[in-house]
Amino acid sequence: MNKPIVVGFNASAGSEAALTWALQRAGGYKLPVTIIHAVDDRWMSPDFQYHELIRQSGMDLLQKAQASAAEQAPDVKVDIQLRHGSGGSVLREVSKEASIVVVGEHDRHWMDGGPLTDRALQIVSASEIPAAVIPLKRGSDHGVVVGVDGSEESLQAVDFAAAEADRGGDELTVVLAFRRPGRWIESQLPKSGLAETLLEEDRIVLAESVAGLGDKYPDLVVHQKLETDTEPAKALVEAAKDARLLVIGSRGRGGFSRMVLGSTAHAVLLNLPCPTIVTRLHKVKHKD
Repeated sequence: MNKPIVVGFNASAGSEAALTWALQRAGGYKLPVTIIHAVDDRWMSPDFQYHELIRQSGMDLLQKAQASAAEQAPDVKVDIQLRHGSGGSVLREVSKEASIVVVGEHDRHWMDGGPLTDRALQIVSASEIPAAVIPLKRGSDHGVVVGVDGSEESLQAVDFAAAEADRGGDELTVVLAFRRPGRWIESQLPKSGLAETLLEEDRIVLAESVAGLGDKYPDLVVHQKLETDTEPAKALVEAAKDARLLVIGSRGRGGFSRMVLGSTAHAVLLNLPCPTIVTRLHKVKHKD
């Protein structure tokens, strides 16, 4: 069954970019696209005089988006759906029958209330499947970058990223990053070789993260990048600034078990370097 690519749309520049990206992906994967617009009318009585006007406005918006999609990708089947509720809750529900959810980078203004109201973050957190966030500005169309940290989620992200890179004929860059203790702290550590041991362990984690890719994708060029003095999110944003795609896990080994979106993923989504997919391929049980 070919599950559709679902695009959250509200006529913003970000959602226009998301639609364009989704159509390009749909053409390559031979998938249909469903454009969703959510009318958050929970506060409004059905008898309110503007209720039908708001609903009609939403349908007009969707029909214009469908017409634009037909011009951009005439060979892609595009459906439209008007849903009621918050954007996060609506896309969480439709994601159960989708292959990927796509949203645009949030157009931020000072009156928006800041990152806590970022709809892209809310939707990525709510989605039960991989979710893509598309920036307003696109850079290079070459190369796939993926972040790893040894967690099960990051290994799933590597599998996803490798398949994306192989299909697109891209090289894959696998990044593991951590910040070393400050020099004044290191100077107080016993001369036990602890720092060297930790560094060697991370080299092993990085190598194990790509183990088997050569057998599965014999033509795939894989680069390993170890950053020893950079915050993970910053390292990923820098590594992917000229990439076609960045792939990250929903959360890693440092996340609290009850958090849906980890701090690294959160920070990356607030500083998008390129189209970014947050994977959530299957649930992993973590120990508290």
